[in-house]
Amino acid sequence: MSAQDNKIVVSAVVLDTKGVQVPGAIITDSNNVTTIANEVGEFALTVEANSTLSVKASGYKLSTVQAKSDLKTIVLQLDKSNLVNVAFNKVDKVDILGGVSNVNIEGMLHTNYSLFSLDNLSSFIPGYHGNIWGMNSKLVIVDGVPRDEFNVLPFEIDDITVLKSAAAVALYGSRAAKGVVSITTKRGTAKKSRFDVRFNNTLYTPKRYAEYLGSAEYMTLFNEALVNDGIAPLYSNEEIANYASGSNPFRYPDVDFYSFKNINKFARRSEIVTEYNGGTESAQFYVNVGNYNTTSLLDIGNGKKEGENRFNVRGNLDIKINDMISTKINTNVTFYDNNTAQGNFWGAAATLRPNLIAPLIPLSYLGNLDAGSQARLSTNPFIIDGQYILGGTQTQATNPFADIYTRGTRQATTRKYQFDATINFDLAKVLKGLSFDTQFAIDYNTSYAQNISDNTYAVYVPTWTGDNITSLSQIGNNVNNNSRTLEASYQRQTLFFSGAFKYKNTFNKVHNVSSMLVAHGYKLAESQVYHAIGSANLGFQAAYNFKQKYYLDFTANYVHSARFVEGNRGAFSPTASIGWRISNEDFLANSSFIDDLKLTASAGILNTDLDFESLIASNGAYFLERDVYSTNNGAYFSWQEGRQLRATDIQRVGNPDLTYQQRREISFGIEGSLFKNKLQFNASYFAHQLTGIPINDVNLYPSFLSVQFPSASSFVPYVNYNADNRQGFDVGVSFNKRVNKVDLNVGMVATYYTADADIRNDITFEEAYQKRKGTPIDAIWGLKNDGFYTQQDIIDNDYPTPAFGNVKAGDIKYVDINNDGLVDNNDQVYLGRGGWAGSPLTLGLNMTAKWKHFSLFVLANQTSGSVGLKNSSYYWPTAGVNAKYSAALRDRWTPETAETATYPRLTTTAGANNYRNSDFWLFKNDRFNLARIQFSFDLPKEYLPSSGFIRNLGLYVNGNDLLLISKERKHMETNIGSMPQMRSFNMGLTATF
Repeated sequence: MSAQDNKIVVSAVVLDTKGVQVPGAIITDSNNVTTIANEVGEFALTVEANSTLSVKASGYKLSTVQAKSDLKTIVLQLDKSNLVNVAFNKVDKVDILGGVSNVNIEGMLHTNYSLFSLDNLSSFIPGYHGNIWGMNSKLVIVDGVPRDEFNVLPFEIDDITVLKSAAAVALYGSRAAKGVVSITTKRGTAKKSRFDVRFNNTLYTPKRYAEYLGSAEYMTLFNEALVNDGIAPLYSNEEIANYASGSNPFRYPDVDFYSFKNINKFARRSEIVTEYNGGTESAQFYVNVGNYNTTSLLDIGNGKKEGENRFNVRGNLDIKINDMISTKINTNVTFYDNNTAQGNFWGAAATLRPNLIAPLIPLSYLGNLDAGSQARLSTNPFIIDGQYILGGTQTQATNPFADIYTRGTRQATTRKYQFDATINFDLAKVLKGLSFDTQFAIDYNTSYAQNISDNTYAVYVPTWTGDNITSLSQIGNNVNNNSRTLEASYQRQTLFFSGAFKYKNTFNKVHNVSSMLVAHGYKLAESQVYHAIGSANLGFQAAYNFKQKYYLDFTANYVHSARFVEGNRGAFSPTASIGWRISNEDFLANSSFIDDLKLTASAGILNTDLDFESLIASNGAYFLERDVYSTNNGAYFSWQEGRQLRATDIQRVGNPDLTYQQRREISFGIEGSLFKNKLQFNASYFAHQLTGIPINDVNLYPSFLSVQFPSASSFVPYVNYNADNRQGFDVGVSFNKRVNKVDLNVGMVATYYTADADIRNDITFEEAYQKRKGTPIDAIWGLKNDGFYTQQDIIDNDYPTPAFGNVKAGDIKYVDINNDGLVDNNDQVYLGRGGWAGSPLTLGLNMTAKWKHFSLFVLANQTSGSVGLKNSSYYWPTAGVNAKYSAALRDRWTPETAETATYPRLTTTAGANNYRNSDFWLFKNDRFNLARIQFSFDLPKEYLPSSGFIRNLGLYVNGNDLLLISKERKHMETNIGSMPQMRSFNMGLTATF
């Protein structure tokens, strides 16, 4: 009876700060008794007097109030963390109609520190894996302005939004038709000033180096290759034994580029970042100052000087001038310098044969030199470390070690300045809910390179008597220039402007209306490019929702491009979207586990000129409506000796009908949250066709319209012809739960898509299996192998004639697909997807576990469904007698290994039969990667100074690219002809003052 007397009925309405009812709010008392506010925000709940009520609604901050019988209203504050940056606007996450994904970088940087702006974004954003929904040429927006993502680092970023659907990107116009990545940098807040410092140190360790044969083994296999080709061996057994013994590595060299005498075990990156922000309600500021520098793996000569240095300052101001006008100002300055040694050490590591030269010859081996040799050495300015001269041969007058030591360095310098300003006008006095925003931006990017002391050097060919050098031949001249030369000068300027009228209002507390009229454009001018890239757009958007239950959106853009003839330069791009928050319907309103559930659908047509940019690099594919004539190649001999006749050739016929390509798309989405927001999910399905892709295909026209002799001449124009089809889905799921005092957050994403050629000119292909239509746009084509030719095959001569030269036992045998008795390129078939636009299936996992002052973060990803070809010089020594041999050749075919060999016979030719695309060299690109593990610790506040000067102090360590699981792991982790892939380990300290 006493308990019943202590009960009260709370009957109230949930409102936002503007007095608008909040339907669907979840109200829970101290005993976990729950109810949900109805469609006008009202609820009634019987609870114990003076108990605590928690009120939660999507898009609003959690609010707690004391239960009283006279409680009539509960006001929720908007949760700005749920505001998502979309095209020229910020929208509550609950009102987005699909095709948009967002990740809060600032919020997770404490437990997941990374070094690059879009690092591992595919593990957080479904539908993104370097491109968006399988489309390349994404547009990157930084603070509303088209910019590159490389000039903003994670510690400068607030959040990243990926706009995927046609409806989501339509307002950005032509250049956004293949998706948008919008990066928003940090801003100041109206609170007590805060000063943050981060010290980070990174160690890079190579995953693995390419494995090449040593001198003795190389010479043995080279002899074998000569014999296979019917040529006598070049190296005697005695010579090979001398090289194998290692007794005199300068007379019998065995050059190992990857020896730790040449390379450090690790490289380093040191970084310091400071952030200062604060302000009042009328003005807020943010300043970020950062610097990092790196060291090199190389531990010889000028390689020790290699490294990068970056210094940046980013700042912004938010000022409320009066009740009507506010402004935002952003600026960024970046200084970037990169030092590299002259020459190409890593490239030479894949080409220089180990026995060819001794790059450095010790002076201690020079005994009883003849007078001429002594005279040549006396004027040599390049005595390395006081004890070596540079070695070479008559045919190898340079060597990569000599380059590193003598040729100096190359310093690349980049300076970037970015500025933008936004003015916001609140026009509520003119019309409630009306505002106007305008933004102007100007960016400058300049770069150049200096060649410092680009010396030339001579190499010396020794004459050996026993283990002493008695004579030296000099090849080339020594010139110590001690000079500087400039090259690779580049300038870029970006101008941007936008203006947008926005209207947002609620009628009768249930009808939510918003609209926008926006004009925007930008011009990107580059040095040595005749025509600047331009984009001009006029966009309109109108949106309506009823009680945040039924949604309707119409977005359109009128785009303009100077790439086309007048009359074709404008195009209209409409999109429409609908949404239904099914969780607000009566039949789900009282569901015990569904918090929010929304269905969306959209369709649209986007006009774009993006693919025209790659057609003609010299002018950016402008003026394609014009005929192009040239006299450059039209020179013919005449009957008059010593003179030529000058003729005019046509290079291209113009096409005045050329116009935009189109992205025609439909997409569907579902998103929601379950079990009191413990589980959140979103999924999208998309299908779109990219039509009117421009091509210049001579096979569309009679062959006499294009000739190559006596000079190239063509009457063939560019036309809108090709078309591609893409379809697929993406899914994102996050789970939050407290388990035994551990706060656990797990996020999973998945993306799967197909991208197939829909329209192609297949007239040159006779057989159905050769047609490109219906096959993936990243298809790999090649021959089907049938093992190796046997000696009996050669004797019987009973096989289709190979079109790639004479074959012998141990060469790859191919299948005659069309049964015409000839194996040639007409027998190529589809082998698999190359994955150039991303693997068909991409999975990502991120997990954060927090306990007291400790946190553990794990990031992993997986890709599957694509294939590749092992066709680098590591597997294909096509350089013939000059080829360097890798460990892959150990599994070669010989008569003794005919049954077990996995590599064809060796040859000193270019290997025209064996080294061509076929499934013999095919491998599956499936992989699982443990991308990052980070352990973080925050010092308890009771251990901090009592003065309060230090507010927070934290430590962290993480490792990146720690583990790759794949059958082809060794191949995937090996770089050929370039610096090795790296694992990295970070250790850092963070402090707040």
